Amino acid sequence: SKFKPRLEGKKAMLFVGGLRPRHTMPAFHDLGVEIMLTGYEFAHGDDYQRTLEYVNETTIIVDDMSEFEMDNFLEKYKPDLFGSGIKEKYQTQKSGIPFRQMHSWDYSGPYHGVEGFAVFARDMDMAINGSVWKNIKAPWKA
Repeated sequence: SKFKPRLEGKKAMLFVGGLRPRHTMPAFHDLGVEIMLTGYEFAHGDDYQRTLEYVNETTIIVDDMSEFEMDNFLEKYKPDLFGSGIKEKYQTQKSGIPFRQMHSWDYSGPYHGVEGFAVFARDMDMAINGSVWKNIKAPWKA
């Protein structure tokens, strides 16, 4: 309840492998964060079918997104947070968009269980509402 007012209405993009989108989207929803885009690097047809239960009709679902495509999505939709793996971290941050590593929790976590949700909420709040992002200009804004 401490972080929801600070996160409600924010928009996030998630690009991770395996089951992670389906495991993290409910936590984002509980905090009032809308998922604009989600996708997988390594997934099967049934992963995408099951993902449909967690998204709305305007959510973009991608498969094996390239760096070029990622830059285009970031520039066009300007999410408040991008959650992915280490290889997308610096490209996203360089664009002036807050990032959280969803594969290894980026030196935080764990995010499972009741206590883990509190850690997750705190980490998302620190990423999205951190003051550093006010001082960085994305290349398309310069």
